[in-house]
Amino acid sequence: MKTFVWLTVLLCFNVFAFAADEPQKDSKAADRVEAAGDVLNEIQAAPDSGIPSEILSRAECVAVVPSMLKGGFIFGGKYGRGLASCRTPKGWSAPAFFMVTGGSFGFQIGGQAVDLVMLVMNNEGMQHLLSSQFALGADASVAAGPVGRHAEGNTDWKMKAQVLTYSRTRGVFAGVSLNGAVLKQDKNTTREFYGHMVTPKAALTGEIESPQTAYPFLSSLSKWAEEAAK
Repeated sequence: MKTFVWLTVLLCFNVFAFAADEPQKDSKAADRVEAAGDVLNEIQAAPDSGIPSEILSRAECVAVVPSMLKGGFIFGGKYGRGLASCRTPKGWSAPAFFMVTGGSFGFQIGGQAVDLVMLVMNNEGMQHLLSSQFALGADASVAAGPVGRHAEGNTDWKMKAQVLTYSRTRGVFAGVSLNGAVLKQDKNTTREFYGHMVTPKAALTGEIESPQTAYPFLSSLSKWAEEAAK
């Protein structure tokens, strides 16, 4: 029995390690852009259970990982691919593509897919996002974000966290802790989407124009950010 458990543990880690290193051939960059826009639309269409307007209107950057995978047996892992955009003087920036990986320890069995949303709340947090890799909780402070139409009663997010994180599982949207998760540039998807390598800084600071294929995500983000600012 002990041998079976350790073989299962090794298999779980190998699956996530292989996924982090290999390109997602069945998942096109444009499909991920569209899926990220759909996630925002579906979450914000129910304001009483979405991201509070005070938070979304102040966010410097917004990142979405559609269908991040979580799973394991005893040991667990997280793996997903997503994209982010930041505010610039000309509007929301061209998307930067990234991977999120991380581990957890505790009793768990099985797996599930969740939608992940991350809001970078200040310039310090944005500087981490502009780099090629950083860890939540170590490099950038992170906290589970409050949910609902308003967040006036919860002021911790104003003072503490550089990044607020949320997840949606089986239709339930809530704040989630992602301490220890690592974000790094998704170079394979970046090359596929732009046709050449683009750094996160070049994309997120507005150095390059957004291609037409970025509009499903950017139009959704612009719409809900404008609604939140009213």
